[in-house]
Amino acid sequence: MAGTRDGAVARALAVFDGGGFRETLAELVAIPSTSQEEAHRPDLDRYLGALQRWLERLGFAVTIHPNPLPGLGPILVGLRHEGEGLPTVITYGHGDTVRGLAEQWRDGLEPWRLVERDSRWYGRGTADNKGQHALNLAALEAVLAERGGRLGFNLKVVIETAEERGSQGLRAFVEANRARLAADVLIGSDGPRVMPDVPTICTGTRGTFHFDLAVRLRSGGVHSGHWGGLTRDPAIILAHALAAIMDRNGRILVPGWTPAGGMPPSVKAALAGCPLGGGGEAATIDPGWGEPGLTPAEKVYGWNSFIVLALLSGKPDGPVNAVAPDAWAHCQIRYTVDTDPAAFEPALRRHLDAHGFTEVRIERPGVRMPASRTDPDHPWVRFVSGSIARTLGCPPQVIPNSSGGLPGDVFVDHLGVPLVWIPHSYTGCKQHGPDEHVIPATLREGLALMAGLWWDLGEGTTPR
Repeated sequence: MAGTRDGAVARALAVFDGGGFRETLAELVAIPSTSQEEAHRPDLDRYLGALQRWLERLGFAVTIHPNPLPGLGPILVGLRHEGEGLPTVITYGHGDTVRGLAEQWRDGLEPWRLVERDSRWYGRGTADNKGQHALNLAALEAVLAERGGRLGFNLKVVIETAEERGSQGLRAFVEANRARLAADVLIGSDGPRVMPDVPTICTGTRGTFHFDLAVRLRSGGVHSGHWGGLTRDPAIILAHALAAIMDRNGRILVPGWTPAGGMPPSVKAALAGCPLGGGGEAATIDPGWGEPGLTPAEKVYGWNSFIVLALLSGKPDGPVNAVAPDAWAHCQIRYTVDTDPAAFEPALRRHLDAHGFTEVRIERPGVRMPASRTDPDHPWVRFVSGSIARTLGCPPQVIPNSSGGLPGDVFVDHLGVPLVWIPHSYTGCKQHGPDEHVIPATLREGLALMAGLWWDLGEGTTPR
């Protein structure tokens, strides 16, 4: 008897409800594959080895390649070719995580052990990104079983282990393997939904531009009693410079740092009525913060933001009675494709000089991760949206780019593929911090919609 779409979805849900997916995720979380600590470099190989065995059971030809850049983690490629003329999909994930930060987790929780508490699954990588690409593979396995060992399309899997170090080496690898990785579309999962219970499609990501601001006035501190009120305080100068960059309510003041033509109509249309929330107890949406006249969704998905990531002057761990010699801030711009990052540094220099801050230096400016975007109305986006709606009975929320960063630009630039990201997490998951977790109900829904999507890709109705 031929398999059915409903049968594939039911198989996937049965694996989840029977505890099979939780067991698989627990095994993956237990591998401490952080790329941010050299001692765990062998664990990156262990993690890809575990995925290699899984993919080979699913009929993939798997190879693991050294990173083109020395000192960085390897890259796995899995290929499953079912025939010429069939649609070819490439999917992406990353097996590396940030540091475990074990000492910061709540009692009873730890980074490298999956723990269930308060209807959540805790563990490093549960959200970013082990849980997400493992879910997609589990859904794929259900479709293969239901279709008798066939997918009906070609699939290429790329799993890197240096994403938490800026995906260094991935661009060079994809460029060198352009023909081998050629595909019609990228469908991957990372990042958060707009809300935990709202299925979401992201068609790109904001980029990140980093720089330091520094005020260096003298070789050492001077006595605050003898010199206070006479000599310039670098912390005060830097504070005023930062206030010239962004006002009291979070509006960017530097000309050239926001989209010159405003928000594109297609972006604004995609975000009309878009909900936003589920950040948990760690964050709030402050109505008066950010660009005036924009909705919360437009601010985070369709606009640029400026953030001070670190700020230092003097000796915070042991203040002394001295006027500090210098002050420093590490800053970041999260930007969309509607602004040119090459203009950020010169625009800031002009702005600071015009406001009398010629002594404020701009150091180490540059893009860490470029922005990317596929048109929200692209045929592939519509296809995936329709598939999700068919499974869940309601359409997903489409957003033009997620709020965070991913290396989608690499695949756009070298493979020319449209981007369709389907996140299975939420903004309150505490990724990159202690107590990282996922919501099982969100994962279960994600498993169902991915099984439906993998099935639909093999039905001969994909965009051409």
